[in-house]
Amino acid sequence: MKLTILGCHSATPLKNAHTTSQVLEIKGHLFLIDCGEGTQIQLRNRGIKFSRIKHIFISHLHGDHFYGLVGLVSTFRLLGRTADLHVYGPKGIKEIISLQLKLANSWTNYKLFFHELDNKSSEVIFEEDSLLVKTIPLDHRVYTNGFLFEEKTGLRRLIKEKIDEYNIQQHHFQNLKLGKDIQLEGGQLLKNEAATSDPHPIKKYAFCSDTSYNEAIVPLINEVDLLYHEATFLEAHQNLAKTTKHSTAAEAAQIAKKAKVKHLLLGHFSSRYADKQDFLKEACPIYEPVSLAEDGKEMNI
Repeated sequence: MKLTILGCHSATPLKNAHTTSQVLEIKGHLFLIDCGEGTQIQLRNRGIKFSRIKHIFISHLHGDHFYGLVGLVSTFRLLGRTADLHVYGPKGIKEIISLQLKLANSWTNYKLFFHELDNKSSEVIFEEDSLLVKTIPLDHRVYTNGFLFEEKTGLRRLIKEKIDEYNIQQHHFQNLKLGKDIQLEGGQLLKNEAATSDPHPIKKYAFCSDTSYNEAIVPLINEVDLLYHEATFLEAHQNLAKTTKHSTAAEAAQIAKKAKVKHLLLGHFSSRYADKQDFLKEACPIYEPVSLAEDGKEMNI
């Protein structure tokens, strides 16, 4: 699982401060999470192939999180895309994008599917054999979701030395991986645990932006490997955090601590702060390890 930050700043895009967008590579998928202005430029800057993006997750309908979407959809068309594109986002996103395409007479030459969300409880919105994606209901000025990307438990792992020791034939491998006992050629029953080890630990990534301090999300993000949590403000501007329904770095750290996450990644910084290290200074006394998001930052989970 690999996360690439394309943009991690709030409100308006600046020369060296792009608005929210991320790419998560997981189980053969390349998921785009939010799509602020300039996202497709950042994708090109990072050498990410547009054709690999087949699912886009939009947290809410504030411009710094989705104003780049119609441009990206249009560019896909100009590039001759044929693969289906699925967009998951708040109710209304289909109307917004469809109207823009209609008035520009720029309908896509590929199938565009909108999965509109309005549930205020967590729900599974994408699932296949190896992973699933759930919503994380957030507390913002408009209907907003975070997203939990979770691997499913994989197959058991064969122990090569035991395979050789018991001379286990290849036609038994799948049953062993599925956790079943097998009968060897000599008639001996071999318990599964004698020739296999536990599956690789599953990985979980939680994306939470934008939201006020909200302990209700703690059970949903419990013990995730990486939590991206907005930290728009420092404690000196906590009054602004409350009125705009955003979080401070200290509040993000409190959530991470309560959820016992393995690593906290702060982002969605207000441009009013020149020194981003101040966010670490406020978060680290409450919770560690913690890192700051940066445009272009890559993290292996």
